[in-house]
Amino acid sequence: MGVVNGIVDTACGERHMSVEKIYLRPITAADTAKIVAWRNKEFVRKNFIYQKPFTEEGHMAWLREQVEPGHVAQFIICVDDWEIGSVYLRDIDREKKTAEYGVFIGEEEALGRGYGTAAAKLMLAYGFEKLELQKIFLRLLEDNTRARKSYEKAGFRMIEDRRETVNLEQGKREVFFMEAARGAWESSKHLGME
Repeated sequence: MGVVNGIVDTACGERHMSVEKIYLRPITAADTAKIVAWRNKEFVRKNFIYQKPFTEEGHMAWLREQVEPGHVAQFIICVDDWEIGSVYLRDIDREKKTAEYGVFIGEEEALGRGYGTAAAKLMLAYGFEKLELQKIFLRLLEDNTRARKSYEKAGFRMIEDRRETVNLEQGKREVFFMEAARGAWESSKHLGME
């Protein structure tokens, strides 16, 4: 087993990424009940643009149609042996070298401890080093200030001239866009700022 820039390749071919006690492991069908439970928690659901209840059938279709063919790279966030949420790159465009980033922490006790920031850093490394992406973007709801601070710490920057308005259960909400560019990420990594 070898470690390169926090990305661990095991003998069985699974990719695990780690930083200190936080690591990511590939999602499997066995995680379905846990993912559905996490995504249906109100404190998680209210921060997503897609707010309809998750079902096991819908999640299994997501795995079959998105994860298995490689349109999505999704992992479970683990702190030691405590599984706390999921992180992913979706809509991976190998020609344009872009993807959309997403994350959720499903264990309320894990919020505000820096685990989301660490997971974001690991996924940026995965996206830029393993998938050779050039840009990774994300969308977030305007009032999700905790997430915005976490994303900024991980290396994402606001796209100032890009906004959308969506109609959600809570009414109209603004959607902000952020991105991380490979060049800026590599510069900060070499300066020891990541």
